[in-house]
Amino acid sequence: MSRRQTRGGSVLPPANILPPTPAKRLRCAVYTRASGEEGLGMEFNTLDAQRGACEAYILSQRAEGWTLVPDRYDDGGYSGGNLERPALRRLIGDIEAGRADIVVTYKLDRLSRSLTDFVRLMEVLDRHQVTFVSITQSFNTTTSMGRLTLNILLSFAQFEREVIGERIRDKVAASRARGMWMGGHVPLGYEVRERKLIPNATEGETVRRVFEVFAETGSGLETARVLQTEGRTSKAGRPLDRGDVYKILHNRTYVGEVEHKGRVYPGEHQGIVGRDLWDAAHDALKESPRTRGNGTRNQTPALLKGLLFGADGRALSPTHTRKAGRLYRYYVSQSALKGTAEGQDDTLVRRVSAAQIEAVVLEQVRALILQPEVVVGTWQAARATDPDLTEAKVRDALTSLAPLWDELFPAEQARIVRLLVERVTVSPIGADISLRVEGLAGLVRDLGAGRTEVLEAAE
Repeated sequence: MSRRQTRGGSVLPPANILPPTPAKRLRCAVYTRASGEEGLGMEFNTLDAQRGACEAYILSQRAEGWTLVPDRYDDGGYSGGNLERPALRRLIGDIEAGRADIVVTYKLDRLSRSLTDFVRLMEVLDRHQVTFVSITQSFNTTTSMGRLTLNILLSFAQFEREVIGERIRDKVAASRARGMWMGGHVPLGYEVRERKLIPNATEGETVRRVFEVFAETGSGLETARVLQTEGRTSKAGRPLDRGDVYKILHNRTYVGEVEHKGRVYPGEHQGIVGRDLWDAAHDALKESPRTRGNGTRNQTPALLKGLLFGADGRALSPTHTRKAGRLYRYYVSQSALKGTAEGQDDTLVRRVSAAQIEAVVLEQVRALILQPEVVVGTWQAARATDPDLTEAKVRDALTSLAPLWDELFPAEQARIVRLLVERVTVSPIGADISLRVEGLAGLVRDLGAGRTEVLEAAE
């Protein structure tokens, strides 16, 4: 008999046969990837299909101890040409933490399309004794033949990626040569209909205003200030700044052209800026920033620049605009320029007419310098360098300033204002002026020779 029986009649296994040893538990992490985002919002997408196939394969290896890691590592909308993928970085972190024994993918190129990147990944896997498995391409990375097969497949994957990139670049270049819009950020002044740029009338007016103001001022900063004063904004509703101004000025889309790798082609879309206006703005751009800045400052003198402050202690900046050929100058608060919530504070002055505030300051300065205590203080300060100076001479010199003012050049007016005024603080209820006594003494010395020398200095 081939079987042994006990007294009770039960059958015992042969003495030389041992019970099967349980397989070692191997934790399997499934990684999936899709380059495009199209279809990812569907109830069952390509990532689900890849994971389903990998889970079925893992289940078929249950006898070998394979078990599925519950965490999902799905990268939807990421290229395989680099390793900058959130799910992949998380997977690498879990591998380094010892939470996986096998990485399972549907296909090799789902993990990487770069030979260099894959070698780096294999080094990480080898260092932590983790095996890589592609369920549609049978090979084992623990053998030399498996590694050779892997490298060959990766070389073809990288070649395919580079060929696809070349085709896309060629298509973009050909489309650009035909003047087609190839997508991306929609520029201010346009909207997209049926994959074509269509002018937006309201935004187009803002774009033309950018070119007009810059052609007049030659300054990106002044242009931005004018646009902010007029309430011009970007597509997102943000006040336009100097960076936006220069970006708009250099965008050939606005003149009806398309630029690609240094070459310019006629565009299919309609331009919203005339060629004359484009040329005028770019003529101003050709000048050096220093030359343009000096020209702007000469055209728009700001007597109180650096001297005018709000109740919050922040300076008001000079700006200007032109309407119907007429120049309008303003001083604007920093909060109003930046469009912050502070600009709505009723205790602060957001914008004030330059002509009005300068006239008020000059009128108050004229009144203050004739006050007896100011005259005495100026006389005492001036005697330190001119002992023969009398109080009467000081009063006569200060009195002569008013009729001479309009005959001075703007640069001389600005110099005198900075000599006399230390600080002007404006609020909704008025302006508070602080004078420089030392400056008054210096002015008296300048005016000591009388009207003639001052007039000569102004010529």
